[in-house]
Amino acid sequence: MKKKGGLKNQHGKGEKPHENEDGSASSRHISLRYLSKVILPPLGGSSNTNYNQYQAESKGWIISPLDSRYRCWETYMVLLVAYIAWVYPMEVAFLHSSLPRSLFIADNIVDLFFAVDIVLTFFVAYINPRTQLLVRDPRKIATRYLSTWFVMDMASTIPFEALAYFFTGKHQKGLCFSLLGLLRFWRIRRVKQFFTRLEKDIRFSYFWVRCARLLSVTVFLVHCAGCIYYLLADKYPHGGRTWIGSVIPNFRETSLRVRYISALYWSITTMTTVGYGDMHAVNATEMIFIIFYMLFNLGLTAYLIGNMTNLVVEGTRRTMEFRSSIEAASNFVSRNRLPPRLKEQILAYMCLRFKAESLNQQELIEQLPKTICKGIRQHLFFPTVENVYLFKGVSKEILLLLVADMKAEYIPPREDVIMHNDAPEDVYIIASGEVEMISCEMEKERVVGSLQSGDIFGEVGALCCKPQSFTYRTKTLSQLLRLKTRALMEAMQIKQDDNVTMFKNFLQHHKKLKDLKIGDIWLEGGEEDDDPNMSVNLLTVADTGNAAFLDELLKAGLDPDIGDSRGRTPLHIAASKGHEECVLVLLKHACNIHHRDIDGNTALWDAISAKHHSIFRILYHWAAISDPHTAGDLLCSASKRNNIMVTKELLKHGLHVDSRDRHGKTALRIAMAENHQDMVKLLVMNGADVGETDPSNLPSVNLNEMLQKREVGYRVTMPDALPKGVISRGEEGEEENNLGRLKGMSSPRVSIYRGHPVLRRDSCCTEAGRLIRLPNSLVELKSIAGEKFGFDARNALVFDEQGAEIDSTEVIRDNDKLYVVEDSNSLM
Repeated sequence: MKKKGGLKNQHGKGEKPHENEDGSASSRHISLRYLSKVILPPLGGSSNTNYNQYQAESKGWIISPLDSRYRCWETYMVLLVAYIAWVYPMEVAFLHSSLPRSLFIADNIVDLFFAVDIVLTFFVAYINPRTQLLVRDPRKIATRYLSTWFVMDMASTIPFEALAYFFTGKHQKGLCFSLLGLLRFWRIRRVKQFFTRLEKDIRFSYFWVRCARLLSVTVFLVHCAGCIYYLLADKYPHGGRTWIGSVIPNFRETSLRVRYISALYWSITTMTTVGYGDMHAVNATEMIFIIFYMLFNLGLTAYLIGNMTNLVVEGTRRTMEFRSSIEAASNFVSRNRLPPRLKEQILAYMCLRFKAESLNQQELIEQLPKTICKGIRQHLFFPTVENVYLFKGVSKEILLLLVADMKAEYIPPREDVIMHNDAPEDVYIIASGEVEMISCEMEKERVVGSLQSGDIFGEVGALCCKPQSFTYRTKTLSQLLRLKTRALMEAMQIKQDDNVTMFKNFLQHHKKLKDLKIGDIWLEGGEEDDDPNMSVNLLTVADTGNAAFLDELLKAGLDPDIGDSRGRTPLHIAASKGHEECVLVLLKHACNIHHRDIDGNTALWDAISAKHHSIFRILYHWAAISDPHTAGDLLCSASKRNNIMVTKELLKHGLHVDSRDRHGKTALRIAMAENHQDMVKLLVMNGADVGETDPSNLPSVNLNEMLQKREVGYRVTMPDALPKGVISRGEEGEEENNLGRLKGMSSPRVSIYRGHPVLRRDSCCTEAGRLIRLPNSLVELKSIAGEKFGFDARNALVFDEQGAEIDSTEVIRDNDKLYVVEDSNSLM
């Protein structure tokens, strides 16, 4: 429905309608960028209460570790670590005697950056490894850092050489300062974290990232070993008895490039165990170092071949599978030429599933026994579910049943959860995140509302049994609790009071939202009404058989004769479903009994077709008072449709076989006109008057033969005192209830009822009557009535349908309805 100006969402915040971009440059990569900086909320976690625990944005002085600006700073620090890891071994081995001033200044500037990083770390939030939540408390951040990495970070950042120069005025060199400088290698752990993050980033090739990581480790070890081996040769007192001195006697005077390449050559040939060539150990010190270096290489090789195969390959198996699935999805999109928006949705979903699977939450729950699973869901989901408007005031027992059937799902941004015109199969509760409600008009999308944590959607289609009128799309990463519609409806039927409470909550909630003019709730044309008639709920309540809530809705002024798309009113539905209490409530509120649906059926027809006899008797009693042609219309409709079953049921209920419809036709005339031979036989054998019919219309039926059999059947099967009606015998010998009269017979039949006719109508009495042959005197009639109804009828009074007292049987006609009252005192 259209409305001028901005629309208000369910929380009263103004929001202008806007067209959604489909594949635009501004929103094309929003999902993947967002998911790379998101922390999954816990199951059942509410963003209202725990918002700061899993949002990636920085807040105030606290910096999120997933903030893009902090990510850039971390990348810059990795570059500085690479500089230190490469330069410092060369300074110790090759430049310890003459360190250039520029390099000395650069080292101290790098140390200054790491000092800034230490201060910055006190303001960086961290992810709790157990709960996977973001901790922003400054005290907890400081305590954690001081108790873990602070000491080592501080030790690796102190510029020992600069301090010594500051206090002594000289560059201090020696083994002590070299060992203290090795603390800088503590920063290499940043490189490991950097490569781990790149491996999970689908924007980079997993293969080349892994190759770069392993190559970096190998080159760093070769570099360090070469520098150490050269340092041994440089410190050895006999220059000629060294690995490099035996080849280059004056190696200290050669260029730095030659010395460094020689050291790398030795290190690489030693690591690969292909032989030394001209460079080999000469003195004992070198040999001892090579012994340990070779043992180290042996262990390193075993690690690379054995443990790396198990730990690295198996440890990254999920990442490899994830990257393989991403590559397969990309190929699928390219091969089938899918639009960019669908590609982003597919990739975003797969990234989110990979993150969720790493937590092993759902797998763990499914492995546990059912009782433990219920307990977990109740603990996680119950606080969110009990605050949903639909379940306010509902008993805890029902809520626990609903919670036990719920499942948590993580949905990425810009993902359609419910599509327009989808069948109402699921109901969703937002545990965290935000969902947009989108209207689709003329193939254009327009946002009409925004749902937050604690809201529910999909319940309109579920409770009203109709397709969804809106598309519900996630705006941010959202955690949704999914509940099957079938489970919701079954839970509502357990307790009648809770059923009424849920429907009341449903109505009251959407009355507050009437400014939205939601098409699912309001009737067409309801925009001008102050209190739109939500009578679609009458059909739902009538279908569920909730008579108490149906009465509340009708008392509120809702139209009892509203129809669905097929013209079926609540009375049609209640009669066909067999909900007698709902039928009585609708009659009390003056519904139209004679309303017909698009198939021409009334509620009377639905009741008798479904064989709900008590409901049919109630409806027929009310319908016959206002329309004398009710019996004729029913019989003629059954005859025209050739519905033998319904015709038999109508005759069993005492409807006159020769009753005429509002056009003056009888069922027999219509059956003969439609050439329904079986229907003609049924009507004739049950006493239909054949005097006005033309036998030539149905030459295949011998009416005279049937009349003779009917006469014989009555003589045989109708004793003088027949307590339960008349029995006639058809051509195949089957017994039929005969509720008609035979033309020309001298003994008419009447129906007797207990109670005054006016009082019975006011009290909606449904006690069945008795069909008897009219006796010769009124005394005999009273005696028979006393036997049938079990009371002393000697002083009883007899009335006709209009309430007139009858004094003689001579005024009684065939098929009259008589009412027997015990005595005159009962009328007072």
